[in-house]
Amino acid sequence: MAPRIVVDTSVIIATVTHESQRPALIQLTEGAELYAPTSLEAEVGNAFSAMFRRQRITLRAARMAVSAFHKIALRLTPLDLEHALDLSKQLGIYAYDAYFISCALQASAPLLTLDGRQRAAAKKVGARTLELNP
Repeated sequence: MAPRIVVDTSVIIATVTHESQRPALIQLTEGAELYAPTSLEAEVGNAFSAMFRRQRITLRAARMAVSAFHKIALRLTPLDLEHALDLSKQLGIYAYDAYFISCALQASAPLLTLDGRQRAAAKKVGARTLELNP
């Protein structure tokens, strides 16, 4: 049985835009079942819109990255809004971050994120996390 890993938006964006962490992320997740909450697709779109505003990506490059995103085998899980809101209040984080922590707890899977604050918040509620080797 393949291990489960919950991946967040930062991991997806780094992978599909070929950021420096991409090879390590692919190696770390190879052979795993990847999970994410259903909010992921909207968050990916939002990340690209933020990149447009900062002039960090062109529309053509974003479309290519979205195409790559759709090729990633992901199991999208329904949001547990009540649980996420509890986590959001308890940890003082945005619901968008709480969705991933909730997903990791419910899937009994570690959370892979490039966001140190999200990783720390996950650990506070007993969620396992994965980190890239330095």
